[in-house]
This record gives sequence, C-alpha cells and structure tokens, in this order.
Amino acid sequence: MSRMAERSSKIQVQTSKIVGLDVSFGSDSISVEEPLEIRLAFGPRDGRISKQVAVTMRTPGDDRDLAAGFLFTEALISSWSELEEIESEKCNLVTVSLKENVAIEPSILERHSFVASSCGVCGKKSIDAVRVRRQYFSNDSELLIGPDIIHSLPETLRRFQSEFESTGGIHAASLFDKTGNLLKLKEDVGRHNALDKLIGNEFLSKNLPLSDKVLMLSGRASFELLQKAAQAGIPLVAAVGAPSSLAIELADEFGITLLGFVRDGRFNIYSGAHRIGGL
Repeated sequence: MSRMAERSSKIQVQTSKIVGLDVSFGSDSISVEEPLEIRLAFGPRDGRISKQVAVTMRTPGDDRDLAAGFLFTEALISSWSELEEIESEKCNLVTVSLKENVAIEPSILERHSFVASSCGVCGKKSIDAVRVRRQYFSNDSELLIGPDIIHSLPETLRRFQSEFESTGGIHAASLFDKTGNLLKLKEDVGRHNALDKLIGNEFLSKNLPLSDKVLMLSGRASFELLQKAAQAGIPLVAAVGAPSSLAIELADEFGITLLGFVRDGRFNIYSGAHRIGGL
C-alpha cells in the first residue's frame, strides 16, 4: 500500500497578545485544517468504478487510517481482507481500492455517512440502522474496570496529547486496556476523524473487535461517536464531556458502558454500570 510523506499538522502564525491593557507580539501554534477526499474503487478490472464517498475537513496525517476507519465505521467495508490497496499519492486525496470479488451496492454510496443529530434525524431510525449493520456485540464483553482506573484516564490522555498541548485546538480519541495503560492515541481537529483514525489503524492492524478495550474521548460523547464505537465492538466509552440523549439510548440498547464528565476525580455512569467494579 503506497504512502506519502506526512504533512505538517500545525503551523506558526503571528499574533497580537492582549493581557489586560498590555500588548505583546509573538506567534502561536495552530492546528492545520484541510479537506480530504476519500474515494472508493471497486468492481472488475475491465470495468473499474471510482467514486467519491466523502470529503472531510481534517488535520493532515494518518490519512490512510482515516479513510479505512471511515469506510469501516460507515459499513462500506467489513474486513481488511477486502482491501487491495490504499493510495495517497495526491495531496488531500485517498483512494481505497477493493479486491475484484468484493461487491458494493452503488446505492449505499449515495448516503455517504450518518446525518448529524443536529439535522433532526429520527433517533429510532438511526439506532435501527446501526443495529442492522454492526458486526460485533459489545454486550458480550466481560470487561470489568475499577473507578480508580477510570479516574486516571483523563490525566494520561492529556499527558500524551502532544498536538493539544501545543495548539489547544484539537480533539483526541484514545484506546486503553483495563489496567489503564494507553495503547493508542489519535488527534484531529474533527472528533469524528480522530476516532476514525484510531479505529482505522486497529482495523488495518487486524485487531478488531476491540472487545476488551476502553475508548476515552477528549470531548463530548455524541451519537456518531457511539455508533463508530459500536461498529468496532468497543464495550466502554468514557468522555471528558457530556453525552447526548441519543448516544445514551444507543449505548443502553447495545450494552455499551457510557461514562461522561470523566475529569477531576469524578464521572457519571449513563449506561452499563455492571462493568465498573466495586460499586
């Protein structure tokens, strides 16, 4: 699978800094935001189809992971064995080529991705869609984790968020084991992209399902993030911020433990309390 040299994820910009009535001049590190076009190539060699499936605003870097993660969490592909190659030879374009024997229903490509909750999509219809397409079942996981481990996750996450430390404007999705060891972390200006990069990397590494892992999010827990976690078989999602109502409904129905406001030595349990030991 071909690769391009990774592009810079941040730039320096000149700023005027105001503290009270005092003015100073300097520079700030700013997270880069650029579009990425994801294309899918499929079909027989003599009638190959190449179709755009998404354009997302992302932080450059880990583009192959992002493309693979997006296609998997949107159920356009189901296994690494379906992939022929992932090409990123052109700036801001990744083409994922499938093997000739992999069938794709063209009508599926028209929907691109789930509609955001702010668009007024019906909650029941959205959860039904996830139920139909998911491959792994979080409620089969026997993961058990103590509150002390949960309390340690935000500090570990922040310590290894290198891009956030320098820019202050980027999201993170991280994977932990049940003892609180950080296994992997991905950052992006888009919270959905950060999670797609994380899941895509595990997908390409043939590590799915993530049935004994903990997902820690640097922001809030939205429906879209929970449906991606469900697709990867993640049994426990912890977020620094609040969950949405639809995220709680999805977590409850699919047996996912959902924690919110995980910070400052506290957290709320919204679903799946049986995975938190000692309660």
